Amino acid sequence: MNKKRFLILVLMFVLLLSLPVFAEGEEEIPNFGWLSVLPPLLAIVLAFVTKQVLLSLFLGIFIGATMLNGWNPFFGFLRSLDEFIVGSLADSWNAAIIIFLLTIGGMVGIINKMGGTTAIAEALSKKVKNPKTAQLFTWILGCLVFFDDYANTLIVGPTMRPLTDKMNVSKEKLSYVIDSTSAPVVGVALISTWVGYEIGVIRSIYQSLGIEANYYQVFLKTIPYNYYCLFSVIFVLMLVLMQRDYGPMYDAEKRARLTGKVLADDAKPISSDEITKMEIGKDVKLKVSNAVIPILTLVIVAFVGLWYNGYTALEGGVDPFSAEGMRACFGEADSSIVLLWASFASSVVAIIMALAQKILNMDEVFDAWVDGAKSMSMACMILVLAWSLGSVTQSVGTANFLVGVVSDNIPFGILPIIVFIISGIISFATGTAWGTMAIVIPLAVPLAQGFILNSGADPSLVIVTLGTVMSGAIFGDHCSPISDTTIMSSMASGADHLHHVKTQMPYAVSVGIVSGICYLIAGFTGINPLLILLIGFIILVGIIRFLGKSVKEEDLRKEAVNS
Repeated sequence: MNKKRFLILVLMFVLLLSLPVFAEGEEEIPNFGWLSVLPPLLAIVLAFVTKQVLLSLFLGIFIGATMLNGWNPFFGFLRSLDEFIVGSLADSWNAAIIIFLLTIGGMVGIINKMGGTTAIAEALSKKVKNPKTAQLFTWILGCLVFFDDYANTLIVGPTMRPLTDKMNVSKEKLSYVIDSTSAPVVGVALISTWVGYEIGVIRSIYQSLGIEANYYQVFLKTIPYNYYCLFSVIFVLMLVLMQRDYGPMYDAEKRARLTGKVLADDAKPISSDEITKMEIGKDVKLKVSNAVIPILTLVIVAFVGLWYNGYTALEGGVDPFSAEGMRACFGEADSSIVLLWASFASSVVAIIMALAQKILNMDEVFDAWVDGAKSMSMACMILVLAWSLGSVTQSVGTANFLVGVVSDNIPFGILPIIVFIISGIISFATGTAWGTMAIVIPLAVPLAQGFILNSGADPSLVIVTLGTVMSGAIFGDHCSPISDTTIMSSMASGADHLHHVKTQMPYAVSVGIVSGICYLIAGFTGINPLLILLIGFIILVGIIRFLGKSVKEEDLRKEAVNS
């Protein structure tokens, strides 16, 4: 019998057998215990083993949906599609982000067809003469776009990619720099789309405990304890300035420097090559403005839009032009809607510029826009499946189980590092930093408050705990292959997603370990957090110095000759 026919018959037999299971009627969702970690664990392990991200994510969704439907694989398959995948697209926030991505891709397509990205690369190449300065410019731009992590990745990536490719910076390194200057920068920025969410979670738990406070000031106090974010940004800069790498990243940089291959031979970039294959007309005059103006439109509309959208959401009585009023406006803004406004505005500007300069006609404009949008298709599919898996993990109780594993009977001195580890695990398993904050903060803060009231712990323990949750959430998010920001960093840089995760992981873990050491110090000593930051900084320098190898081309060639 033909193998394909045999497999089809087996599948049909299994599905038929599964039907009676459903006929028994719906039951309450059981406590899955350790099995609750199976969906994300399966997706992550399979992704690394098979290197098929889409399939791995879907199988994670499928096993979770099957668990939720009485272990019935037939209805698990159906619910995977209609409840979780379609459900994730039905969410207005998710839908807005997908349209935002496609629209941004369209804008980049037009810019590229006008020669804008080439013009930027040529302009910067006059100042950028080597891989070091190319990475440094990428880091600076990543720090400057501080108001939203999505906008950060999709501005920095397409802008710097042509230049870093020219300077033989590996896609893995570019995606790492982008990833480490997106969420870590936005997470500690004084004004950003994250601030409002973080303040909202803080306000909710403080009110439930009957604690009166200025919630924005509480957030500001947590920043010095957000060790992972602060160290991540610093760590990238030190790697660039010291021109040293280690682990898989060193191999990637060595390959790029010596062979000019910014992608590995087996790489499967999650952004397609529609944009990179675009040909610029011979008579087109390269202008930096053809890229800068649409991108500035995106930034300005996003920034002003966040302020305006937040202001309209406020109940009133707030001066929107005061410093505190602006912070309140940004805190209430719906970033998904605003980013949608900004992406459409920037696309319209790019279209008008292309037509007004007669670089492209109407048909060519829309062909370029569609090609640009198509380049985002793989990233969009991965995001949808990642969101769906996140819904599955919530339904099976993954996060709640992981939190419940930790005993309440622990010394208060190790509370910060315990909270950091748990936050990291939850964020890694679910792929969401925001979801982790929402789950862990209401559990960790009352525990810290209890230590203060019952054991005489330092009152700053609450602030330390808040900073720890935020730090751990972004740490886990950085390590997770199912994180949306990790996916978007791969897409924005044109990298193979699993290669990005593989090369970033040792760096993220290094920074995570140093952060954990600092939380131990903070928990047991209560010394000034700035002094602890200095200690962490010294340790990070030592790690780079002793583990890292020079990625200067001359040193790499000497090593190749000697080996």
